[in-house]
Amino acid sequence: MSSLLPGATLGIIGGGQLARMMIFEARRMGYRVCVLTPDRHAPAVALADRWIPGRIDELEAGNQLAREVDVITLDTEHVPASMLAELERIRPVRPSSSVLRTIQDRRAQRRFLDIINAPQPRCLPVDTLAELREAAASLGFPCVLKSRRSGYDGKGQAVIAAAHQLEASWAAIGARPAMLEEFVEFDAEISVLLARNPRGEMRFYPVARNVHRNHVLHTTVAPAPISNAVEAEAFEIAARIANALDHVGMMAVEMFLVGGSTVLVNEIAPRPHNSGHYTFGACVTSQFEQHIRAVFDLPLGDPSLPRPAAMVNLLGDLWHNGEPDWTQVLARAEARLHLYGKAHPRPGRKMGHVLVLDEDPLLALDASEELIARLEASGARRSVGGEQISCHG
Repeated sequence: MSSLLPGATLGIIGGGQLARMMIFEARRMGYRVCVLTPDRHAPAVALADRWIPGRIDELEAGNQLAREVDVITLDTEHVPASMLAELERIRPVRPSSSVLRTIQDRRAQRRFLDIINAPQPRCLPVDTLAELREAAASLGFPCVLKSRRSGYDGKGQAVIAAAHQLEASWAAIGARPAMLEEFVEFDAEISVLLARNPRGEMRFYPVARNVHRNHVLHTTVAPAPISNAVEAEAFEIAARIANALDHVGMMAVEMFLVGGSTVLVNEIAPRPHNSGHYTFGACVTSQFEQHIRAVFDLPLGDPSLPRPAAMVNLLGDLWHNGEPDWTQVLARAEARLHLYGKAHPRPGRKMGHVLVLDEDPLLALDASEELIARLEASGARRSVGGEQISCHG
């Protein structure tokens, strides 16, 4: 397939915030967008040219999408690989069904990493409680139990500190096939963001450092405070992964930095990633434009970061007393507010993020933490005519 120029139509399976930000960039570039999602109030629907109602695993809706677009992409890796294989009979799907088949199953993903000699934590597959006991005896404590499928933001995972917790942890993940991994005492969590087009052209963003709270990404700062040698190794490993998968689009490879110089692959996300949100407003080419360029087989854009940046997620917890006081953010010239248009906040739900720019990445990070603290302290509801109202929708 040759490059698809503006005027072509992009199909996106999934309607969340990643799809929404893809649409911002795609429409600016002159592309049309059709979104498949079951919820008419999903963040992406209001911005799309066309909405197809349907579940992301619904083949009939997927076939309808394929007939109306020129290329298909995803905002989640949880679309069944078997369904994507069917859609590939009609239109190009990027990332492909073969990529998703490898990524969706943690066991397959770990086996793939082993085949290409990518460094990773020690791990063992477990299908029964008895196998879990054997694996824990081999790996030692603490260790981490992760369901093989459908886990994200800490869901389907359990940290096991001692043998007496094995049975409860097995029950907590639904007593289903899983991987048991050694617990890694890391110095930092980092992510490599890259884009690759069908011709194998690749571009890398600066390595980012991430901090999680309750298994959900809290802050990202770029560039990460790592050595040139560590950055080069991280880039090489990520490139090996993308090329071996023949991946097309954005990809994030999350890694642990251990002992100051060793990197271990934690997991792969074959799509734009939360830790790359800082690129939207801080980099010459955002991860969302870069993804559009890759899936349409265009030349890739400049990923450089002219000025250090920090990103902090805005979770639904901030809405516990009503709409936050956004003047805390809007009054800061170096801050950019991004809200995803979600009507119903709830604890742990990603509602938006704030981007902060500064010549010093650590000062940008400090400023982002300060803004979150102020939003948490304000606990304000907007007031109209003296009456407090909630803007939950």
